[in-house]
Amino acid sequence: MSKMLIVYYSFTSGNTKRIAEQLQNFTGADIAEIETIVPYTGSYEDIVSQGQDEVQSGYMPEIKPLGVDLTEYDTIAIGTPTWWYTMAPAVLTFLRENNFNGKTVIPFMTNAGWAGHVIKDIKKECEGATFAKEIEIRFSANDGERDRMMTPEKTVADWIEQVKALTV
Repeated sequence: MSKMLIVYYSFTSGNTKRIAEQLQNFTGADIAEIETIVPYTGSYEDIVSQGQDEVQSGYMPEIKPLGVDLTEYDTIAIGTPTWWYTMAPAVLTFLRENNFNGKTVIPFMTNAGWAGHVIKDIKKECEGATFAKEIEIRFSANDGERDRMMTPEKTVADWIEQVKALTV
């Protein structure tokens, strides 16, 4: 039996958190949230602009300790929202600070219609890992509806069943 950890970063509407918690509820896996030392502040537009600058410069914000030991896990699901066609900078920090050699990594990402190259970028950073069951989950891009999932619920439920089967 494989021991699984779900690690995620979520912002704005909390969509990535929602998917991470749904995965945790059905798999019984441990879960940990990536949090930046200095939280993002300002309007949505301010944070989007800051995020663009951070992605373009390769900035990696300091993150708080997760409170778990990754060496205890065989399988790690990693969730991120899409920030300017890639992972959130906090996720990049997490990936570069940890060793995924010999682990099975399950990348999942949320977006509002701009999938970009998130999964490819996560794979690039997790040298030595094997990958399984990656998924892109789309949410609405409309103001006031950013928490409305556009990907069919059945698609997410089927993905969760596939992930669960990996750890049995």
